[in-house]
Amino acid sequence: MERPLLVYTTFPDQASAVNVGEALVRERLVACVNVLPGMQSVYAWQGAVERANEVVAILKSREGLKDALFAAVKAKHPYDTPILLALPVAEADPGTAAWLLAETSPPSP
Repeated sequence: MERPLLVYTTFPDQASAVNVGEALVRERLVACVNVLPGMQSVYAWQGAVERANEVVAILKSREGLKDALFAAVKAKHPYDTPILLALPVAEADPGTAAWLLAETSPPSP
């Protein structure tokens, strides 16, 4: 069975995270998106140290969709250069893994 994959990304606000997340679920690139609001970020960007309020989004998918998922997030994301970190999953409950695979596979005719 194909391995689950978690993708960590951030958004400038909850609305954009939820909207992009819903589109990814509808496109079957992810089975679920967890949006965690209320994060303060301090980061280096183009030679300066920046601060911003952001939200975290954790995308639940599978390894075989990583490239398509990254491309879709980049196309929909409000940032020019969104952070995209693929976090391989060492182990998953069989029921969780089966659900992820089912929800990210093409629908049955």
